[in-house]
Amino acid sequence: MPDLYDTGAFLTSLGLVLDEVTGARVHGHLDLSATHHTPWGVAHGGAYTTTIESAASVGASAAVLDRGEFAVGVNNNTDFIRPVTTGRVEVLAEPINQGRVQQLWQVTISRAEDGKTVARGTVRLQNVPLPKS
Repeated sequence: MPDLYDTGAFLTSLGLVLDEVTGARVHGHLDLSATHHTPWGVAHGGAYTTTIESAASVGASAAVLDRGEFAVGVNNNTDFIRPVTTGRVEVLAEPINQGRVQQLWQVTISRAEDGKTVARGTVRLQNVPLPKS
């Protein structure tokens, strides 16, 4: 069985930490720093988009793992609401709909210091068979 808390090298380099993973909720955090900045000194939207896609994919995969499936993103819509330079942001992903073939998840990224939303997104995912080992 895959370890859903193992984010792999790409997400480890981003700094995404998953604190809770279930098929109905994913909670994590990301400590933003200058390594996440655009040339203008704010966190890059790609960090948010990657975080949103990843949190939704992990949760959706957890929901179908017992069926021998995992979930892959087929659409990601991310809204960038306010800029952040540094600090911890909290990530919360929850399903809107979980069907036999597809799922739709909503993810919110908010500042840990005051709970204000930084970015939010929805991700549509396709449930597919796990690769044969």
